[in-house]
Formats: sequence, structure tokens, C-alpha cells
Amino acid sequence: MRAPVRVALLVWLLNDAATHLFTEEETAGIRQRIKSMFYHAYNSYLDNAFPYDELRPLTCDGQDTWGSFSLTLIDALDTLLILGNHTEFQRVASLLQDTVDFDIDVNASVFETNIRVVGGLLSAHLLAGRAGMELEPGWPCSGPLLRMAEDAARKLLPAFQTATGMPYGTVNLLNGVSPTETPVTCTAGVGTFILEFATLSRLTGDETFENVARRALRALWKTRSDIGLVGNHIDILSKKWVAQDAGIGAGVDSYFEYLVKGAIMLQDEELLTMFLEYDRAIQNYTRFDDWYLWVQMHKGTVSMPVFQSLEAFWPGLQSLLGNLDSAVRTFQNYYSVWRQFGGLPEFYSIPQGYTVDKREGYPLRPELIESAMYLFRATGDHTYLQLGLDALESIERIAKTPCGYATVKDLRDHQLDNRMESFFLAETVKYLYLLFDPAHFLHGGGSEGDGSWEEGGESGECVLGAGGFIFNTEAHPLDPAALYCCSRHAQDQQELRDVLLSLSQPAGKSGRQSKPPAKQTDGPLPGQSESIALKPGEKKTPPLLTCPVQPFRSRLSILGQVFTDNT
Repeated sequence: MRAPVRVALLVWLLNDAATHLFTEEETAGIRQRIKSMFYHAYNSYLDNAFPYDELRPLTCDGQDTWGSFSLTLIDALDTLLILGNHTEFQRVASLLQDTVDFDIDVNASVFETNIRVVGGLLSAHLLAGRAGMELEPGWPCSGPLLRMAEDAARKLLPAFQTATGMPYGTVNLLNGVSPTETPVTCTAGVGTFILEFATLSRLTGDETFENVARRALRALWKTRSDIGLVGNHIDILSKKWVAQDAGIGAGVDSYFEYLVKGAIMLQDEELLTMFLEYDRAIQNYTRFDDWYLWVQMHKGTVSMPVFQSLEAFWPGLQSLLGNLDSAVRTFQNYYSVWRQFGGLPEFYSIPQGYTVDKREGYPLRPELIESAMYLFRATGDHTYLQLGLDALESIERIAKTPCGYATVKDLRDHQLDNRMESFFLAETVKYLYLLFDPAHFLHGGGSEGDGSWEEGGESGECVLGAGGFIFNTEAHPLDPAALYCCSRHAQDQQELRDVLLSLSQPAGKSGRQSKPPAKQTDGPLPGQSESIALKPGEKKTPPLLTCPVQPFRSRLSILGQVFTDNT
């Protein structure tokens, strides 16, 4: 196993010694090339495939794949805004409101509908102000795209109505879960909802979505093995593991991703604790020479010594936690595979240093580019820009057709398959563009759009868009400040109603009890000073009404790293 690793690292070091330093003029030129790539694919979809879910680039037509939602259009909507195309964003947002209907007799993947449709609509809703759309009073706590996202998510809720709280993998959008539906689903299909569902709950005030996502996470947490690992597929009714391979790739990947990103976005120590427990087991049992293998979840013995392309998200996730040394070394291994083939094969045998039979394809996945974006932001190392340029040129050379970009069926001879998945426009192109635009507003800068913060809430009392966006696993950016704004506003409104009700009722005859005063504290709250009107020995209590003047609490994150009260 060690020979190909040494070779890969030697290749990396030889190339790294002469890393090209990209000028601002060069990166601007590359951004224009990426925009051209996007519009070639996007216009090909509109011209040949809309209103179907996806483009078939070899035959210049379309097909429905995940549910007949015009999926590519929903997935690409926020990318339009990120590339600076406000007018097309406005047109498509209006078009989707008029044409997309979720009351259809279609069996849909609960996982894919959540990350692509619910996530895409939520992100577009939160970015609508930057696109110059007319906003409803109280935005971001209301709006047509938010209502569409809520409608789509409600169609998924019947899947969570199980004794364990873990959802079925498929649901009929009109009729709910079929009596013949299999109870076996992948780990990611259970644990990849907290970002979208918590966002929905915090924006709308309906706790149902966040509650079902948390219940599923806690149920899955209880099924881990004695050595702290989870398998690949589980029976959601019996809680028995059907596939007991443990790793960080296909079928598991976004579960770990959502524990970390959920901890950051929701300031949630429970989710962070879960991930850190898993990470200890992952490092102990699956990591070998900065590769991550698949092992038996109960014994820790190697079951598949392969690298999967979906695992390439891991260095980026590690960087969010500040584990840069490990992230950089693992990225080096993955980049060496890209250089070997001009793309990442779905499976790569680490001992043999070559593709795995029948898994030689490359469907234009984004994960390695995603990690490059995070690591470039963290290190400033232009090696990651070189990967981005390699990816751009490779995709242009290998996958481009007269009607978009095609999945590479076999990286060994560059045969193509007749499919362009919606994530190509939602993720691959988006991460490529953001990699070469470190001043973008999503990074806290302002090259596309004005980069300034926005006002939100009923009276414009919330600060939105000031940085700290969290990408869901389909690369749809979510603004944690919006969650805080809407949830705090709803809480303040309820407190105000309670106070007014208590004042309007005679003492002791209130039809509803107002909230008791909070506990007394030994000092002023953060941001407050001690009142000069206090009597000697008297302690100040927090005010009954609070004002949401801060988009984040102190425990959220600093430069992408999570901090807790014990740090």
C-alpha cells in the first residue's frame, strides 16, 4: 500500500516546488472562462431540456431523474446570482413560482429532494435581496421562495413518521410513503437534513422540521458500534445495520458534513460532540498514510482499500475545524489521483494505484474543487488555484459537447455518458468560480454585488449577509444571521404579546401566564452596563424583552473555526 503513496507524494513535491503564482489579471481571466462554461451548460439546458430535470448532452434533449421539478433550474438559481446575473435570477425565480408544482404523483428521493430542491429554494430566498427582487415585509422571515421550500419539505415529512424517527429513503409526493417501500436506507439519507430543516424552522417559526431532523440524528447516533463507527446502510425500522462498511465516502459522507456545519450554523455543541466522537474513531480505524479506507464497523478491519471520489470533501471539512496539517496531506493524495487521470474516478484502488473495475467514471463531481476552495481560503497557497485551473481545462477538453458537458463514463479512454447532473451547475462550476474569487461576498468581500450587509426583519433590525455563509452539501449557501433574525423576532413578538396580555388583565386573572423573569445574574449581560439606579446589593436582571442586534452569538465561529464555552 505504501509504494503508490510515496510515488504520489514525490510527484506532488516535484510539482509543488514550481507552483505558479497567479496574478489578479490571470484569476479574472479564469473567472470569465468559468462563466463561459456555466452559460454553455445553462443555455444548453434551457434550449434543449427545460422543463425536464436534467440535460442529456449527447442527444440534446432532457430527462426527469429525481422527481420532475425542473431540477437543474432550481439547482442553478443561486449560481446565477453568485456569478452576478441578477436579471436572469429574477426571471427564473418568477418562472419557478409559476411552473413548479409539488402536488404530483411522483416517487422522490427524500435525501436528493432536500439537498437540491429545499436547499436550492432556501438559498435563493436568502439571496433574493442581493438580486434586486422585491421583498415582502419581514423578509427573510417570509417570501414566495421560502413558501415553496416549505411546501417541498412538507412533502418529505411523511418519510420521518417511523417508530425510530429515521426516515424512509423515498416518498410519494402526493400519497406519502408506499406500504411496499424498503426500510433500508443509507446513513447519509438519515443524517443529512439538519441544515435545511433547521433553516426552515428558524425562518418560519414551525419547529416541526428541525425536530424531525434532530430526532433522526439522535436515533442514528445511538446505533454506532462499540468502537464508535457507523455503517453504510441501515434498516430504519429495526435499527439493524445492513451494510457494515464504515468510511467517509458514498452513503455516509454528508452525515459527517452536516454534524460539523450544523454545529457551526446553529451554535450547537451536541452536534459538534457527535462529530468529534466519530472523528476519533475515524482517525483510529480508517486512516492509513493520510488515506481513508473502508473498515468493518464492529472490528475495524479493512474491508475495501479504496478511495472514492465523494471522499474528496473531507479535507475541506477538516479545514473548517482547523485541522489544516491533516487536511493538506490528504488533499495532496487526492490531487495526485486527479493528475493521474484528469479527473477523479468513482473508485480508486490505493494498493494498485489504479481505477476499480466498473467504477472508472467521473460525473463531473465537485468535491475536490470544494476542498481546494476551503484550503486556498485557509492557506493562500496557489497550488489550490492550480488544481482549479487543471479542473477547468480537463473538463473543457474531456467533457464538453455541443450541448453542454457530459459525464465521463471512463477516465481511461474518455468515453462519455449521456447525462449532465444538476450538481454540475449547482456545485462544480460554483466552487470553481468561488475558488478564483476570494473577494466574493460569500467570502466576506465584494467583487460580485456590493459585498455589503443587508437589513432584515420586520423593522430592518437584523444584520444579514455579513459573512459566515454555510454551504449545504449541494453548495447552496445559507446565512446563519437570517436564522437568528427570524427566530429572535418570533420570540420577541411572543414576549411582547405575553406582556401586553398580562397588562390588560387584572392581577391574577390573566388568561395566559407571562414568562417569569429570568434568573438574576452576578453582573451585566454582554453589551450592557450596570445601571446607576440599582440599590446597594441589588442585582440586575435581564430585560423581559430582548432586541436582536447581533447576527451571531460569541460561540458561533471565528474564521470558520468552532469555539465552545470550554475553549
